Amino acid sequence: MKQITKYIEAISKPDQEIKAKALDRLANQARPAGSLGILEEVGARLASIAALHDKNIGNTLDVKLKNKFIVTCAGDHGVVEEGVSLFPQEVTPQMVENFVNGGASINVLAKHSGAIVKVADFGVNFDFNPDMPIFHKKVRKSTSNFTKEPAMSREEAIKSIYGGISIVEELMNDAALNGDRVDIIGTGDMGIGNTTPSSAIIAAFSGISVAELTGRGTGINDEMLQNKIRVIEKALHLHKPDPSDPIDVLSKVGGFEIGGLAGLVIGAAAYGIPIVCDGIISTAGALIAYELAPNVVDYLFAGHRSVEVGHKFMHQRIGLGPLLDIKFRLGEGTGAALAFQLMEAATRILAEIKTFEEVAIINAQNSTK
Repeated sequence: MKQITKYIEAISKPDQEIKAKALDRLANQARPAGSLGILEEVGARLASIAALHDKNIGNTLDVKLKNKFIVTCAGDHGVVEEGVSLFPQEVTPQMVENFVNGGASINVLAKHSGAIVKVADFGVNFDFNPDMPIFHKKVRKSTSNFTKEPAMSREEAIKSIYGGISIVEELMNDAALNGDRVDIIGTGDMGIGNTTPSSAIIAAFSGISVAELTGRGTGINDEMLQNKIRVIEKALHLHKPDPSDPIDVLSKVGGFEIGGLAGLVIGAAAYGIPIVCDGIISTAGALIAYELAPNVVDYLFAGHRSVEVGHKFMHQRIGLGPLLDIKFRLGEGTGAALAFQLMEAATRILAEIKTFEEVAIINAQNSTK
């Protein structure tokens, strides 16, 4: 845990003076105050984060999101033995291959957003070629079936989180070789059965009933949904994960890729990088990170809200509102990729819309507020 704690302790507060300056500029732009909704707050937050690295931001308020990455974390889950998904585990490595070859949904949407997709294997039940251009962070092949035993050991949970942190460092080091830095990271996931541990995680932390938190994942029918609810309830009753101990929750009912996603959030916050969580699985990882280090929320953005019912409760617990609500339920990082475009729009709104003073419109502010 020591290797994780040092990153948690390194998380600093974004520059609140720059945020206040950005909000002031937004309030005085030549338009009705607040008329661009949540993009105003997004732009101000991004400026406050950028100020940690760019001392000129205070003069320009011009945030550039040039180097954008989506990290799609993959892992398999022993609980699929209980019939909680329509698809078998064999789909996971096939989809990883598809990501690497550029043929998946996330590849298309990331390209549209100008982002690079990186894939990380945290626990896929398959031996990938060591030369395959992915992050090889496998803890082991698949978690255990958590209806019978904990999903993983405490040591494995910590290893998965640290693996996510190390990915942030590797991205930063690669960017530094070109004289650049990582401007923003989006998280994504791949793993058959992974909505089941995700629902279990929010149930463990919130105490809300499993039935209220559990959705249909890959599109299971009513009978399979009731089985999925029973499976999660059984695991929570058997293991009694401690909500005051996020590592305990992750180890008993989580997933290796969910731990990796938590590490990405902690690592990004420690290095002052804004990070966008995608669907319910990515947000389960963000929730683990938040429970370990509540101040990660200063760097965390919710890309979208999934149709998976538990996603809303995760957002509420962390205190996030989604940028998009467009009935996605795919994962992979697709919602984060689309959110990048809105976030870039937010930076342009802040930097480029003129104020009343700049365009010499006199006595307009009171009439437009």
